[in-house]
Amino acid sequence: MYHIMIVDDDEHIRELVYFHLNHSGYVVQRAIDGLDAMRILKEEKVHLAIVDLMMPRLNGYELCEKIRLEYDIPIILLTAKDQLVDKEEGFKRGADDYLVKPFEPKELLFRIKALLRRFQMINVEQIRLHQTVIDRKSYEVRRLDQTIILPFKEFELFSQLASHPNRVFTRQELIQLIWGADFEGDERTVDVHIKRLRERFNKVTDDFIIQTVRGVGYKLEVMEH
Repeated sequence: MYHIMIVDDDEHIRELVYFHLNHSGYVVQRAIDGLDAMRILKEEKVHLAIVDLMMPRLNGYELCEKIRLEYDIPIILLTAKDQLVDKEEGFKRGADDYLVKPFEPKELLFRIKALLRRFQMINVEQIRLHQTVIDRKSYEVRRLDQTIILPFKEFELFSQLASHPNRVFTRQELIQLIWGADFEGDERTVDVHIKRLRERFNKVTDDFIIQTVRGVGYKLEVMEH
Protein backbone atom coordinates (compact mmCIF):
# COMPACT_ATOMS: atom_id res chain seq x y z
CA MET A 1 0.00 0.00 0.00
CA TYR A 2 1.39 3.38 -1.00
CA HIS A 3 1.85 6.17 1.55
CA ILE A 4 1.38 9.71 0.21
CA MET A 5 2.09 13.00 1.94
CA ILE A 6 0.14 16.18 1.17
CA VAL A 7 1.92 19.39 2.25
CA ASP A 8 -0.24 22.52 2.19
CA ASP A 9 -0.98 25.32 4.66
CA ASP A 10 -4.55 25.48 3.33
CA GLU A 11 -6.65 23.14 5.46
CA HIS A 12 -9.35 22.91 2.77
CA ILE A 13 -6.84 21.62 0.20
CA ARG A 14 -5.34 19.15 2.68
CA GLU A 15 -8.75 17.70 3.50
CA LEU A 16 -9.85 17.61 -0.16
CA VAL A 17 -6.74 15.69 -1.21
CA TYR A 18 -6.96 13.46 1.86
CA PHE A 19 -10.55 12.54 1.08
CA HIS A 20 -9.89 11.52 -2.54
CA LEU A 21 -6.61 9.71 -1.86
CA ASN A 22 -7.97 7.87 1.14
CA HIS A 23 -11.03 6.85 -0.88
CA SER A 24 -8.65 5.48 -3.57
CA GLY A 25 -6.86 3.26 -1.06
CA TYR A 26 -3.77 5.32 -0.24
CA VAL A 27 -2.44 5.97 3.25
CA VAL A 28 -2.25 9.76 3.56
CA GLN A 29 -0.04 11.90 5.78
CA ARG A 30 -0.95 15.60 6.14
CA ALA A 31 1.64 18.33 6.76
CA ILE A 32 0.85 22.00 7.36
CA ASP A 33 4.17 23.32 5.97
CA GLY A 34 7.65 22.30 4.85
CA LEU A 35 9.10 21.85 8.32
CA ASP A 36 6.19 19.65 9.34
CA ALA A 37 6.76 17.64 6.14
CA MET A 38 10.43 17.03 6.99
CA ARG A 39 9.37 15.77 10.43
CA ILE A 40 6.91 13.33 8.85
CA LEU A 41 9.52 12.09 6.36
CA LYS A 42 11.86 11.25 9.24
CA GLU A 43 9.15 9.40 11.17
CA GLU A 44 7.01 7.75 8.48
CA LYS A 45 7.41 5.88 5.21
CA VAL A 46 6.40 8.12 2.31
CA HIS A 47 6.29 6.97 -1.32
CA LEU A 48 5.21 10.27 -2.94
CA ALA A 49 4.88 13.91 -1.83
CA ILE A 50 2.33 16.48 -3.02
CA VAL A 51 3.78 19.89 -2.19
CA ASP A 52 2.18 23.34 -2.20
CA LEU A 53 4.47 26.08 -3.47
CA MET A 54 3.59 29.05 -1.26
CA MET A 55 3.97 28.09 2.42
CA PRO A 56 5.36 29.77 5.54
CA ARG A 57 8.63 28.75 7.21
CA LEU A 58 9.77 26.48 4.36
CA ASN A 59 8.26 27.01 0.91
CA GLY A 60 7.67 24.41 -1.78
CA TYR A 61 10.87 25.13 -3.71
CA GLU A 62 12.98 24.77 -0.57
CA LEU A 63 11.16 21.61 0.46
CA CYS A 64 11.71 20.05 -2.97
CA GLU A 65 15.45 20.64 -2.64
CA LYS A 66 15.57 19.12 0.85
CA ILE A 67 13.57 16.06 -0.21
CA ARG A 68 15.84 15.54 -3.21
CA LEU A 69 18.93 15.63 -1.01
CA GLU A 70 17.67 13.00 1.42
CA TYR A 71 14.91 10.92 -0.19
CA ASP A 72 14.27 9.20 -3.50
CA ILE A 73 10.54 9.81 -3.95
CA PRO A 74 8.48 11.53 -6.66
CA ILE A 75 7.23 15.06 -5.98
CA ILE A 76 4.15 16.78 -7.41
CA LEU A 77 3.98 20.56 -6.99
CA LEU A 78 0.46 21.80 -6.33
CA THR A 79 0.20 25.55 -6.72
CA ALA A 80 -1.77 28.55 -7.91
CA LYS A 81 1.22 29.79 -9.90
CA ASP A 82 0.86 28.85 -13.57
CA GLN A 83 3.60 30.88 -15.23
CA LEU A 84 6.21 28.98 -17.24
CA VAL A 85 9.03 30.49 -15.18
CA ASP A 86 7.45 29.10 -11.99
CA LYS A 87 7.14 25.64 -13.50
CA GLU A 88 10.75 25.79 -14.72
CA GLU A 89 11.94 26.73 -11.25
CA GLY A 90 9.95 23.89 -9.72
CA PHE A 91 11.51 21.31 -12.02
CA LYS A 92 14.98 22.75 -11.36
CA ARG A 93 14.45 22.31 -7.63
CA GLY A 94 13.51 18.64 -8.06
CA ALA A 95 9.78 18.40 -8.77
CA ASP A 96 8.64 15.58 -11.07
CA ASP A 97 5.23 17.00 -11.99
CA TYR A 98 3.25 20.22 -11.63
CA LEU A 99 -0.49 20.71 -11.14
CA VAL A 100 -2.10 24.16 -11.06
CA LYS A 101 -4.91 25.10 -8.66
CA PRO A 102 -7.84 24.84 -9.02
CA PHE A 103 -7.44 21.22 -10.09
CA GLU A 104 -9.59 18.16 -10.71
CA PRO A 105 -8.94 15.50 -8.03
CA LYS A 106 -9.19 12.81 -10.72
CA GLU A 107 -6.32 14.42 -12.63
CA LEU A 108 -4.21 14.43 -9.47
CA LEU A 109 -4.94 10.72 -9.05
CA PHE A 110 -3.91 10.00 -12.66
CA ARG A 111 -0.63 11.83 -12.17
CA ILE A 112 0.06 10.04 -8.87
CA LYS A 113 -0.47 6.63 -10.48
CA ALA A 114 1.77 7.51 -13.43
CA LEU A 115 4.60 8.76 -11.19
CA LEU A 116 4.43 5.76 -8.87
CA ARG A 117 4.63 3.41 -11.87
CA ARG A 118 7.55 5.36 -13.29
CA PHE A 119 9.51 5.34 -10.03
CA GLN A 120 8.78 1.66 -9.49
CA MET A 121 10.14 0.97 -12.95
CA ILE A 122 13.24 3.12 -12.43
CA ASN A 123 14.11 1.40 -9.16
CA VAL A 124 14.58 -1.92 -10.97
CA GLU A 125 18.18 -1.60 -12.09
CA GLN A 126 18.24 -4.54 -14.51
CA ILE A 127 15.52 -6.16 -16.58
CA ARG A 128 16.36 -9.54 -18.15
CA LEU A 129 14.63 -10.84 -21.25
CA HIS A 130 16.51 -14.11 -21.72
CA GLN A 131 19.91 -13.00 -23.11
CA THR A 132 18.86 -9.37 -23.51
CA VAL A 133 19.62 -7.25 -20.43
CA ILE A 134 18.30 -3.71 -19.94
CA ASP A 135 20.60 -1.86 -17.53
CA ARG A 136 18.76 1.14 -16.14
CA LYS A 137 21.83 2.36 -14.26
CA SER A 138 24.07 2.72 -17.31
CA TYR A 139 21.22 3.24 -19.83
CA GLU A 140 22.59 0.38 -21.93
CA VAL A 141 21.03 -2.69 -23.51
CA ARG A 142 23.31 -5.71 -23.67
CA ARG A 143 22.92 -8.95 -25.58
CA LEU A 144 25.73 -11.47 -25.23
CA ASP A 145 28.88 -9.45 -26.01
CA GLN A 146 27.06 -6.66 -27.85
CA THR A 147 26.16 -3.32 -26.24
CA ILE A 148 23.35 -1.30 -27.76
CA ILE A 149 23.02 2.39 -26.89
CA LEU A 150 19.53 3.80 -27.44
CA PRO A 151 18.35 7.42 -27.54
CA PHE A 152 16.93 8.36 -24.14
CA LYS A 153 13.23 8.26 -25.01
CA GLU A 154 13.58 4.97 -26.89
CA PHE A 155 15.37 3.50 -23.86
CA GLU A 156 12.64 4.68 -21.47
CA LEU A 157 9.90 3.36 -23.74
CA PHE A 158 11.63 -0.01 -24.13
CA SER A 159 12.21 -0.24 -20.36
CA GLN A 160 8.59 0.59 -19.61
CA LEU A 161 7.25 -2.14 -21.88
CA ALA A 162 9.84 -4.67 -20.67
CA SER A 163 9.05 -3.95 -17.00
CA HIS A 164 5.56 -5.34 -17.53
CA PRO A 165 5.70 -8.17 -20.10
CA ASN A 166 2.37 -8.97 -21.77
CA ARG A 167 0.69 -5.90 -20.30
CA VAL A 168 -1.03 -3.74 -22.89
CA PHE A 169 -0.19 -0.04 -22.65
CA THR A 170 -2.36 2.46 -24.47
CA ARG A 171 -0.59 5.13 -26.48
CA GLN A 172 -1.89 7.76 -24.07
CA GLU A 173 -0.49 5.85 -21.08
CA LEU A 174 2.91 5.71 -22.74
CA ILE A 175 2.80 9.42 -23.54
CA GLN A 176 2.05 10.16 -19.87
CA LEU A 177 4.76 7.83 -18.56
CA ILE A 178 7.59 8.65 -20.97
CA TRP A 179 6.96 12.16 -22.26
CA GLY A 180 4.93 13.55 -19.35
CA ALA A 181 1.54 15.17 -18.92
CA ASP A 182 2.63 18.46 -20.51
CA PHE A 183 3.82 16.87 -23.78
CA GLU A 184 2.32 18.82 -26.67
CA GLY A 185 2.88 16.28 -29.45
CA ASP A 186 0.45 13.55 -30.49
CA GLU A 187 0.26 9.79 -30.10
CA ARG A 188 2.04 9.19 -33.40
CA THR A 189 5.24 9.92 -31.48
CA VAL A 190 4.78 6.55 -29.75
CA ASP A 191 4.30 4.78 -33.09
CA VAL A 192 7.52 6.29 -34.47
CA HIS A 193 9.55 5.21 -31.45
CA ILE A 194 8.06 1.71 -31.50
CA LYS A 195 8.99 1.39 -35.17
CA ARG A 196 12.58 2.38 -34.39
CA LEU A 197 12.82 -0.13 -31.56
CA ARG A 198 11.56 -2.90 -33.80
CA GLU A 199 14.07 -1.97 -36.50
CA ARG A 200 16.91 -2.06 -33.96
CA PHE A 201 16.08 -5.41 -32.38
CA ASN A 202 14.16 -7.60 -34.83
CA LYS A 203 17.32 -8.67 -36.67
CA VAL A 204 19.54 -9.16 -33.62
CA THR A 205 17.36 -11.04 -31.11
CA ASP A 206 14.31 -13.27 -30.81
CA ASP A 207 14.16 -12.87 -27.01
CA PHE A 208 11.05 -10.69 -27.30
CA ILE A 209 8.68 -8.99 -29.71
CA ILE A 210 6.77 -5.73 -29.41
CA GLN A 211 3.22 -6.39 -30.52
CA THR A 212 0.60 -3.94 -31.71
CA VAL A 213 -2.77 -4.39 -30.03
CA ARG A 214 -5.12 -3.01 -32.67
CA GLY A 215 -7.05 0.02 -31.56
CA VAL A 216 -5.40 0.07 -28.13
CA GLY A 217 -1.61 0.28 -28.02
CA TYR A 218 1.39 -1.98 -27.53
CA LYS A 219 2.77 -4.78 -25.40
CA LEU A 220 6.10 -6.58 -25.12
CA GLU A 221 5.94 -10.35 -25.23
CA VAL A 222 8.88 -12.46 -24.02
CA MET A 223 9.35 -15.42 -26.38
CA GLU A 224 9.72 -18.98 -25.18
CA HIS A 225 13.19 -20.47 -25.72
